[in-house]
Amino acid sequence: MSALRISTLVIMFSLAPLTAAHGQDNYEIQVYGSEMGPPGSTMMELHSNFTVLGSTTVKDGVNPTQHSMHETLEVTHGFTDWFEIGFYVFSSIQPDGGWQWVGDHIRPRLTVPESWHWPVGLSLAQEFGYQQRSFSEDTWTWEIRPIIDKKVGRWYMSFNPTFDRALHGEGVNHGFEFSPNAKVSFDFTKKIAGGLEYYGSLGPVTGFSPWTTQHNQFFPAIDLDVSPKWEINFGVGYDASNPSDRLIVKFILGRRFRWGGDRERDEPAHNKTSQPKP
Repeated sequence: MSALRISTLVIMFSLAPLTAAHGQDNYEIQVYGSEMGPPGSTMMELHSNFTVLGSTTVKDGVNPTQHSMHETLEVTHGFTDWFEIGFYVFSSIQPDGGWQWVGDHIRPRLTVPESWHWPVGLSLAQEFGYQQRSFSEDTWTWEIRPIIDKKVGRWYMSFNPTFDRALHGEGVNHGFEFSPNAKVSFDFTKKIAGGLEYYGSLGPVTGFSPWTTQHNQFFPAIDLDVSPKWEINFGVGYDASNPSDRLIVKFILGRRFRWGGDRERDEPAHNKTSQPKP
C-alpha cells in the first residue's frame, strides 16, 4: 500500500473522535461488517422495515410509527479496496398519509485492506445527513461508526461502537450519544446463516438515559448467501426497554454490479452484515 493510502487512513481514523451522528433509528437496520466490495463495483440495496407495534400519536412533532413502512434505497460505490461512499434516500409509507420522502444521508467509509492480514477486520464509517422535522426531532445529524469484526470457523461476530450527535434539532444539547450495534451469527449451511443482532441507543456518553427511555432492540435474523452478487437478510426485532417501536419486521435485498473489468469473477457476498436510521 502506498504512503498516500496509509496517510489517508491515519488521518481519517485520528479525526473520528471529532465528529458524530444520530442513531440509525428504523430506516436502515443493519450491523456493518468491515469487508468492502471490489473496486469499481456498486451495491444497490433496498431496506424495507415495517413497524408492527409502535407509537400511535404525534409526539414532539414527530409522526406516529405504528403500521408504517420505511423504505430506504442505499447505493454504495467502491473506489478502491479501502474506500467507498454510500448514499441513502429515506422514505416512509404512513397508514393514512401516503408515501413521503424523509431525508438523505451520505456515508464515506474506510477499511483496513485484507492484504494487510490483520487479526480482525477494522473499518470506519462517517455519516452525515438531513431528515424532515416531522420524522425526527433532529434534522441534521452526524455519525461515527467504528467497525470491528471477525470470522472464526462457522461463527461470525461484528461490533459497531457507534457515537452520534445532533447538529440541529432538539438533541443538540445532548452532546455525543452512544448507540452500539452488534451481531453474532452461525453458518448452518454454505448458503444459510442465522444469529442475533442488537441495536442500542443508550443516551449521552456522559451519563446514560434511564432504561425506559433507551432503545435496546434484539433481532433474530437470517442471512441467505444465494450468490456473491446478492445480499438477503430478514429479521424480526423486539425492543426490550422502550415501547415507542416495540416490534419491527425488516428485510434487506441487495444486488452488486460491476462496471468494466471482469464482471464474472467471484465477489464478496456482503459489504455489510445486517443494523436502525433517522
